[in-house]
Amino acid sequence: MNHYQKNLIFSTRGKDFHPITRQVEGVVTESGIKTGLCTIFVRHTSASLVIQENADPDVLADLSNFFAQLVPESGRYIHSTEGPDDMPAHIRSVLTKTSEQIPVNQGRLLLGIWQGIYLWEHRQRSHQREIIVHISGV
Repeated sequence: MNHYQKNLIFSTRGKDFHPITRQVEGVVTESGIKTGLCTIFVRHTSASLVIQENADPDVLADLSNFFAQLVPESGRYIHSTEGPDDMPAHIRSVLTKTSEQIPVNQGRLLLGIWQGIYLWEHRQRSHQREIIVHISGV
């Protein structure tokens, strides 16, 4: 079994979904691994990774609106040292995921036709986010 790992850095534009499928696919291609598993992991506690609809942007807007209602920034949180959007961002990352796994076949991610990989920034302002992509296989 072979392993290949690469760190990717993304500059977010604040609270939003940031498509990263193309960059992750590039790492899979670089790896030379034809059959295996791609694991992606975000090294932050106020952002998350999701695999979601990539054709209709209304889906992402509805998800953002739902989470804004579910975890309001105006809540009564004890942790507020880093601003009023920080604790809600931590809660949102707990409710979503910090990692995803995608099968690799014939050197390509086996995402569904309407699926894309997104870095979901939960903070209001821009951040540098690090994602580790690890591919294992043959």
